[in-house]
Amino acid sequence: MKRQSAPESASGNWIIAATVLGSALVFIDGTIVSIALPIIQTGFGASTFDAQWVIEAYTLVLGALMLLSGALGDRYGRKRLFISGVVVFAIGSALCGLAPTMPALIAARILQGAGGTMLAPASLAIIGASFEGAARGRAIGTWSGLTAVAGAIGPVAGGTIVDHLGWRWVFYINIPLAAAVVAIAVRRMRESRDETASGPLDLLGSLLITVGLGAVVYAFVVSGLDGWNLRTAGALAGGALTLAIFVLVERRVVNPILPLQLFANRAFTGINVMTFLLYGALGGLFFFLPFVMILADGYSATFTGLAMLPFLALIVGLSRYAGALVYRVGRRALLVTGPFLTAVGFVAFAALPDLHYWQGVLPSIVLIGTGMGLTVAPLVATLIDSVPEHNIGLASGINNAISRIAGLLAIAILGAMLAAAFNARLDVRMSAAGLAARQRSDIDAQRSAMAGARLHDPRETSVVRAAYVDGFRVAAAACALLAAGSALTAAGTLGGEQRRASS
Repeated sequence: MKRQSAPESASGNWIIAATVLGSALVFIDGTIVSIALPIIQTGFGASTFDAQWVIEAYTLVLGALMLLSGALGDRYGRKRLFISGVVVFAIGSALCGLAPTMPALIAARILQGAGGTMLAPASLAIIGASFEGAARGRAIGTWSGLTAVAGAIGPVAGGTIVDHLGWRWVFYINIPLAAAVVAIAVRRMRESRDETASGPLDLLGSLLITVGLGAVVYAFVVSGLDGWNLRTAGALAGGALTLAIFVLVERRVVNPILPLQLFANRAFTGINVMTFLLYGALGGLFFFLPFVMILADGYSATFTGLAMLPFLALIVGLSRYAGALVYRVGRRALLVTGPFLTAVGFVAFAALPDLHYWQGVLPSIVLIGTGMGLTVAPLVATLIDSVPEHNIGLASGINNAISRIAGLLAIAILGAMLAAAFNARLDVRMSAAGLAARQRSDIDAQRSAMAGARLHDPRETSVVRAAYVDGFRVAAAACALLAAGSALTAAGTLGGEQRRASS
């Protein structure tokens, strides 16, 4: 295939435009839906269990199947996979917007995730196949920068759409964007594939990791509502056993979706453990914080979207500075300091007496954004340098999948912790408020909705919202431990500098 000589060429610019738009559909969808989720939950009168699965179903498919999709693109054509992913994502988006019930919405989100898992890995693969040399570097840099800008715009746009058009338009807006991506891809992209790819695809591994993760997530989400019983404990044990079998299978198959030999490198393992802990903490934050701001504090969806901008601005602004600072202080120093500052931000969420925006949310977000801004660039650089050059794409895909799986598990586990703390504190707060038996009964009937409970008595509403904030503080404290664990992992597994692994 003839490659573009530079991204500035007309065809090259169209390819970048298509891949940026396509990637943006997947990357910002989770954030936008998180902003809309409190409104969706109250609109359907749904339980917290259902609300969590709107995010978890989408992330489960993305995290578990992304590596398989990358192999499918290499084998059968990256352009074909990319276009197919956009079409499936658009159909899933339309069905999400039309969903009459929460179960229908969750099913449509699974379809969306299936489209996203085809679309996301194909984007960078197409750029890699369409450019070479310095042009490829410029194209990847342009893709990264514009995708980051799209990520910054996403929460604000999502909040505005929810407030002025309704939550269903959060999904409908994807359809014209997807149509534009398909039109560009059909006319401007050339097909590419790995002509050397051979052997069977690891379908068994993909099935095992999906079932295993799904069972573990189900166990923690349900335990937050019903407690631990035979059903939830059985699901957790079954999921853990399935994941153990997955590891054994990956050691023996010809083309594993997770090549375990890469983890023999200490730095590669350390970076991925760091990613798992740190992005697990962030996944929990960005799922639960909109519930606090919209349902407990009474902010609009638009304001809640704007509230995320300092975090995103700090990551974008500090990443370039941190990339240069690597050569002055070393990666290990930054990868200890950044997660530690992030942990301090989570401690602020847990400890500050007032969690309204200016008094509590903004200071915490600034600390977390600063920590992540110092972390992202060194983390990516260390990841790339920890593997042979021909494995960079695979290593990036593994790290991306780990970050999504971390968020998936964190929402489930932290959600169970939040629910337990919410129920305990709700009983205490109802007693302290001296609520009558009828008022207690009203609250008990909607415990499963937590902050989304639709109550008419202001005292009842105040008690429920305060108990939810108590639960959020417990989850934030757990996130602080995860971030601190990430800093300790960096200290224990990384040397002062890493060098590219030998080929």
